[in-house]
Amino acid sequence: MSLINFKKSPFESLMTPNFLDFDIDNLIPNRLLMRKMNGPALNIKEKAEEFEIELAAPGYNKKDFEVNIDDGCLNISATKSETTEEENQNYRRKEFSYNSFEKSLQLPDSVADDKIKAKYKNGILKFSLAKKEEAKNHKPKMIEISWKNTELLYLN
Repeated sequence: MSLINFKKSPFESLMTPNFLDFDIDNLIPNRLLMRKMNGPALNIKEKAEEFEIELAAPGYNKKDFEVNIDDGCLNISATKSETTEEENQNYRRKEFSYNSFEKSLQLPDSVADDKIKAKYKNGILKFSLAKKEEAKNHKPKMIEISWKNTELLYLN
């Protein structure tokens, strides 16, 4: 028998929504919750030295983003609005669009929040979250299972 080392990601709670919190009788909050979950796509990778987060946000400019850290959360928001006007002798046309999103990620304790870097290129907002020194050298402790002095239980 062999053991498989399973390492739980500190960001695992972000990857799957908790559907047990849905209240089917109260539809308006559920619609708001779904809108909040349907933000830009997010990839999270854990490396030995850092966490890497990629957020797909095409069509925005660097100045459209606001990023801050507050109370252990990485808060990302963006707002973009455009207005187009065309005036002719017979008509006047005015179009506008408005897009925005907000994401908040609870940072694990192993992240050094003074060493977070962000870069926006080709529609991808990429974060590099350096790990603290003690987290870089941390290795999981393996536990050996002994089969001596064990009783076998047979079910009929």
